[in-house]
Amino acid sequence: MRAHYLQHVPFEGLGAIAPWLERAAHEVRATRLFDSEALPGLDAFDLLIVMGGPMSVHDERDHPWLVAEKRFLRAAIEAGKRVLGVCLGAQLIAAALGARVYRNTKKEIGWFPVHGVPSPHASSFAFPSAVDVFHWHGETFDLPGNAVRLARSEACENQAFEIDDRVIGLQFHLEATPRSARDLVEHCREELVASPYIQTEERILSAGPGHYDAIHRLLGELLTHWTRNANR
Repeated sequence: MRAHYLQHVPFEGLGAIAPWLERAAHEVRATRLFDSEALPGLDAFDLLIVMGGPMSVHDERDHPWLVAEKRFLRAAIEAGKRVLGVCLGAQLIAAALGARVYRNTKKEIGWFPVHGVPSPHASSFAFPSAVDVFHWHGETFDLPGNAVRLARSEACENQAFEIDDRVIGLQFHLEATPRSARDLVEHCREELVASPYIQTEERILSAGPGHYDAIHRLLGELLTHWTRNANR
């Protein structure tokens, strides 16, 4: 299948999603919005991945491409494409579908657990009852219409959602790698202030291979679920 990803800043790429797509023999192309690259036609891809970024979905004055991107995401979803949003990407999906995106009462940065929420649909992806994942977000969203909540945390009620077995939004970063975590710390260090749900730079970067192995296994399960649905 043909996978396409939207990248908002140079330091937030596919991370661990890239080797998974390569192993699955998917063709991969990108639109780097920070370089003013043009969005693809809807017939140019089967899978669309929308990555993160430090901007808000509302920062259209500073990033005018956000306007076109939200229109594009709505069109892609209405056309029946499989869409996966990560952090900002999930917020953009929510905004594109008319849901409210707003500042959360607490920022969540570092390694904190999310808790799976049972879905009424047997075909929905099932998260574990608790799993430590990597976070870096200060905004949240209301669930779009027809969305099913898949995960929550103490600091953020809507951590993951799924729509019609083909659109998935993740507030957290299962694709994180030691390098991507270092890149986020390097570029967004000013956000690491004392707070119950913000870890120190040292704590974030001290995460060992076991942390990354766990989230990458979960990422593989989620991507398998998502791409299996694309064959229906």
